[in-house]
Amino acid sequence: MPFAPITLPAAAGFDPDRLGRAVALARFYGAEGLLVLRGGQIVASLGDPAWKANIRSIRKSILSALIGIAAEEGRIFLGATLEQLGIDDREGLSPAEKQATVYDLLTARSGIMHPAGYESDWMKAIKPPRHAHAPGTRWTYNNWDFNALGTVYERATGRSIPEAFATLLAARLGMEDFAPEDASHIFSEESQHPAYPIRLSARDLARFGQLWLQDGAWEGRQLVPAPWVRLSVQPISDAGQDGAYGYMWWVCRDGVHYPGAILPRDSFSARGWGGHLLLVVPSLDLVLVHRAQTEVEPYRTVDKFALGRILAAILGSIAA
Repeated sequence: MPFAPITLPAAAGFDPDRLGRAVALARFYGAEGLLVLRGGQIVASLGDPAWKANIRSIRKSILSALIGIAAEEGRIFLGATLEQLGIDDREGLSPAEKQATVYDLLTARSGIMHPAGYESDWMKAIKPPRHAHAPGTRWTYNNWDFNALGTVYERATGRSIPEAFATLLAARLGMEDFAPEDASHIFSEESQHPAYPIRLSARDLARFGQLWLQDGAWEGRQLVPAPWVRLSVQPISDAGQDGAYGYMWWVCRDGVHYPGAILPRDSFSARGWGGHLLLVVPSLDLVLVHRAQTEVEPYRTVDKFALGRILAAILGSIAA
C-alpha cells in the first residue's frame, strides 16, 4: 500500500509550526531524508522518499524478522548450539565458543570475538579480547554474531537472505522501490560468514517499521508471528546510553534511547552507521525514518547527539 500524505499535520495531532521547525532542524544537521508517519500516513517528510541507500546495520533487524518466521516454521531452534549446527570459522572456534546458542547470537551475547567482516571502527574498538567472556554472560554489539546468524539462517532454511527478504517481506509489504539486486552478500578475508547489506528507500523502510508497529500483521495477513515481534523488542541487555538491546533491535530503557531526548518507554529502533534510523513508538502510533548520505564520499553522517535533538523536537511537536 502506498502511504498517503496528510495535508494538515494538525489532523494527526501535531503542532504544524513546531513540526516544521523539527524538520528544519533535521535539514540543518544534514539529513538526507526524513519521514514521519502517524496512523500509517505521512505527516512530514524531507528529501526524496524514493532515494535508495544502504541501510547499514538496520539489516540486522530485518534478519530478526526472517528468523522469527523460520522459528515459527520449526526450521530454527533458539537453543541449538553452534557445535550442533556445525558452525565454525577461519581461526577456529574453541569448544567453549561452540556452546554459544542461536539465542546468544540473536541477542549479541555469544562472547565470540573472532574477527568479523563489515565492522565499523566503533565495533572494533568495543570488542573485548578473544575468550574473555563465556557465551551468554556479556552483551557486546558484535558483527560476528550477526553475520554468523545469517549463515545459520541460510543453512536452516535453504534460502539466501536476499531471496528470503525479497519474497517474504519486500513483496508482501508492497515495497515500491526495492529490486532484487538491492540485497546481496559481502565476503571478507576475516571470516567465513558474510554480511548481507540491503539498499532501501525511506518509504520502503517505513513499511518495515509499520509492520513491527502492527505486531507483524499487514493488510490482514500475519507476516511475522506477533509473539516474536513482541519478544524481539524486550530490553534483554543493558546497552548504556543507547537504552537496551533485544533480538537485534535497540530498545528504550526507562526513557533512555538517544542522548538529549526522553522517549516513550515503549520506543524501539533499528539503526545503521552514519545516521540511518528506523524508530517505532507504538503508544504514539508513530514510525520515523531518518536517512543520511553515506553512499558517496564525502559522507554527511549524522551522529546520535544530533539525532537525539531531532527526535526531541519531533516528539515535542505532538500537541498535548
